[in-house]
This record gives sequence, C-alpha cells and structure tokens, in this order.
Amino acid sequence: MTQPKFAPIAIEDEVRPSYHLKPAQPWTAHRPSEFVPGSEVGGKGLGAPGPDQGYALHLARRFVDRLVLTDGEQPEDVLSGAVAVALRRASLFGRAPIAADIELPLVCFGYLTDAPTDLVAVRSKLFGGVAHDYWARGALAEHIPESTLRRSPAAVAPQLKNWRSLIDA
Repeated sequence: MTQPKFAPIAIEDEVRPSYHLKPAQPWTAHRPSEFVPGSEVGGKGLGAPGPDQGYALHLARRFVDRLVLTDGEQPEDVLSGAVAVALRRASLFGRAPIAADIELPLVCFGYLTDAPTDLVAVRSKLFGGVAHDYWARGALAEHIPESTLRRSPAAVAPQLKNWRSLIDA
C-alpha cells in the first residue's frame, strides 16, 4: 500500500537509489592446487588428476552384477583396474568420471561378455592383485592407448574379437 502524501516519512524510510553491481569478471584458476585441464605434469606414479574422482568408485559398484569372471578372477581386482583406466579416460577429457568411463575398460578386456580365451589369459595376468597394488593399477591404466580411450564403449564392443588393436598387451 502506498503512503499518503500528507503522512510524514522518516529519512531512513525513504526510497533510496538501487546499488548497481559491476558485471562479473571472467574467472581463472589462480591457486596452486586448482585443476586446470591440460596443465597436469605427467610421469611415472603421478596418475591422472581430475575433478571428483571418488565418484568412479560409486560408478564401479554398479557393474558388479554384470561382470563375467573366470576362475581366479576377483571382482575387487577387476573393478579397481577399471577405475584406474576410467580415471585416466575422464582426465583426458578434463571432467569427472561417468559410467561410460568404467564401461570402456570392462568392454576392452571382455568382462561384460564371453571373452576370447587368449584375452582371458592376458587379462588374468594384468588384473591379478591390482586392488592391492598401486603401481600395478597405474601400469594397467597405461595398457589402453589414448586412441581407444577417446572412443565410446559402443564403438569398441564390436572389435572385441580383434582385442589386440584395443589393448597394448
């Protein structure tokens, strides 16, 4: 309701001009610990830095029921190795991990379908004990070339019979 003209108004109750904010300035990463895609330093044991990497562990648990394992293969080893590859793939794109990042190594190593017997022999050696060995996880992540990491799981799946083109074993 408006104030009548004849009613007195205290000075602090009068309408004041609005305060205008300056336009937002562009933001840049300027603190030492901030992640900037493409600026990471590579090297043995440094891993693949990226945002929100812990989410990959949650995503990996979704694939436990879909794994096709042979005798001696442990789901913890398989998922731990898949997470290592997924984090490398996600950091390649400069983003947090998604389900396709976990699915890609599982498809490449034949863990979601019946894999060729020669691939099973290779993957058993690569994934054995990976859940308990940091260096083995890092080495496993390096077995998939960048050209394969940049592809989708759907594009990789038909080439499982020719798995040597997908994996540097």
